[in-house]
Order: sequence, then structure tokens, then C-alpha cells
Amino acid sequence: MTDTTKTSGAPPETVHFANRLASSDNFEILFREGMALVEETAVYLDGSGRQEAKALERPASLAYAAESMRLTSRLMQLASWLLLQRAVNEGEMSREQAGNDKNKVDIEKLSTPATSPAFDDLPENFKTLIQRSIRLQERIVHLDTMLYRSAEPAFEAANDGNPVAAHLNRLHAAFAQ
Repeated sequence: MTDTTKTSGAPPETVHFANRLASSDNFEILFREGMALVEETAVYLDGSGRQEAKALERPASLAYAAESMRLTSRLMQLASWLLLQRAVNEGEMSREQAGNDKNKVDIEKLSTPATSPAFDDLPENFKTLIQRSIRLQERIVHLDTMLYRSAEPAFEAANDGNPVAAHLNRLHAAFAQ
């Protein structure tokens, strides 16, 4: 038996699973789920949500107004991120271009529901939409982190392929600032 693999002495090339995930059928499922949640929320807020809000007591009505603005803002930011990533997947822009453009989209610091007592008095359908949007946000933030903030290679050439030195250098750079 002969070994047909090449041994060049170079460290193996790092496989970036996030890039594959972002361009896979799983991303398409996430994209469709996100866009469907945007549409479902719009229909709810313009329809039955409007009727449910009218029936609320004043404190809950104010909480509803505040939370509906948070929900709408969160979903618009998430939809923007999803559209940018889809543009990368379809070859309409490079990952670097999307990385620059996505800095305008703030998906990590989107507000979460207030913990006011009136929040408990909000309609169940509305609270469910909020919870689903937060879960979508968590998934997108996780994917964003894997794609854009963990894009550094595991082995840096400046450290002669020494992973420990590479990690120490990153820690030093992070805490030296």
C-alpha cells in the first residue's frame, strides 16, 4: 500500500465550518424563518395585535407600545443581516463587503423585553412573537460571531504555526488596549 497524500510540512488548512453553514440549506431555512417572522409580526401588529392592544389597561398599553417598537426594530435589523448574508451567498457581494456593511446593522445590542410588571399583562401572542424574535437574534448573533469575528486563522504565520503563541498574542493584544 502506498501513501498518495502529500506531506509538504505545512500545517493543514483550517476548515471554516461557519462559511459552509452560512451558504448551506440550513442558512436558507434560517432566512425563510426570519423573513416569515417579520411578515407574521407585521400582520399581527396591523391586525389582531392592534385589537388586543386597545383592550389593555394603561400600564400594559404603554408596555405594548414600547415592546412593539423594540420588536419591530429588532426584526428589521435581523432582516437586514439576513439579506446581507444572502447577498454574499448569491455572489452579489464579497464577505468583506458584507462585513463592512453589516457594521451598520447592530444585531448584538438590540434591546430585549423590559422586565416591567406590565410585561406579564401583554397578550400571549405578542409575547410569543417577542420570544421568537429574541431566539432568532441569538441564532444570528452566534452565526455572525462565527463568520466575522472568528475569521482569524487558528495558526498564524508569524508564530511559525504555534497555536499557543498565537492565542497568547491575541490575549496580549486584547488586554493591552
